[in-house]
Amino acid sequence: MRIASAAAGSLEDLMLAKIRTPVAAVLCCVGLGAGVAGCDGDAMENWDPFAASTPSTSAASSASSAPTAAAAAISGTEKITVAGRSVNVSCSGEPVEGGPVVVLMHGGGDGLDKMASLQKTLSGKHRVCSYDRLGAGKSDQPDGPQDLAASGRILTGVLDRVAGKAPVVLAGHSLGGLIAARYAPDHQDRVKGLVLLDATPPTMMNDIEKAIPKSAEGPAAELRAQNLAIFQGQNPEKLVIPDGPVRSAGDIPVEVVRHGKPYLEALPEYGPRLERAWAAGQRKWLALSGRSKLSTAAGSEHYIYVDEPGVAVQAVDRVTDQARSR
Repeated sequence: MRIASAAAGSLEDLMLAKIRTPVAAVLCCVGLGAGVAGCDGDAMENWDPFAASTPSTSAASSASSAPTAAAAAISGTEKITVAGRSVNVSCSGEPVEGGPVVVLMHGGGDGLDKMASLQKTLSGKHRVCSYDRLGAGKSDQPDGPQDLAASGRILTGVLDRVAGKAPVVLAGHSLGGLIAARYAPDHQDRVKGLVLLDATPPTMMNDIEKAIPKSAEGPAAELRAQNLAIFQGQNPEKLVIPDGPVRSAGDIPVEVVRHGKPYLEALPEYGPRLERAWAAGQRKWLALSGRSKLSTAAGSEHYIYVDEPGVAVQAVDRVTDQARSR
């Protein structure tokens, strides 16, 4: 969901407004994405932004075993089984010999349908897949709290089914970008490129605590407490998201694309600090690889692939081309 321009009214009005009002939305989008629990009253009821484009069907997979030759390539949207859980996946586009499979990773509170337009465009040149993480979209709910390792095991099962032994390029937005960046260092045998679209910074909890001090009052204090709770697991995915150092993902192409419109400044008093922290956080992701590149989507707020889809498409094209040529 996109962030609107600043609305008039009291701070209390802004705090109680729906997610379309930026002051209420700012930190939700900073950390994860606009649809996380507590950021929108409708989030838990209807937080899959668009209706599914194709019916769901059943297909079997397992996180503990590689796909067999008999496993048919997925076309459209299907439910697969990963580690005993139903995971909603979507694939389109034709495989390119020697080329990587592009896997799109949505932000927190979103689902694969949010990235459907981007997937459609990319599938004209690439084999592209996306999936709903546990607790997101049409996938099963997690049994309990998840850590990044648990989320990574689901991703591994998805990659086993949709990519097999082919290399992959992970393209993640917001929380999806953070998960991709945390996953890649431990899976250098298959992750051959990364595109991070305004990815959640690696030290976001600390950044929030510094940008909005504990002494803050009013809406800023509420936003601080709300977002720290989100990172501690109070989100639809029940995912605990700790701060941590950036580890090397190997000598792979990495494009980090940050927003150019300073929408975080909508938060009175503390907004400029958040913008500076966000910019610094994007630079931290450059440590993933000696081939990392940082760019700015000048006309975009948080949802770069919505505001400037061409920027996102070009970044994926460049990384995929570089990954193929290795």
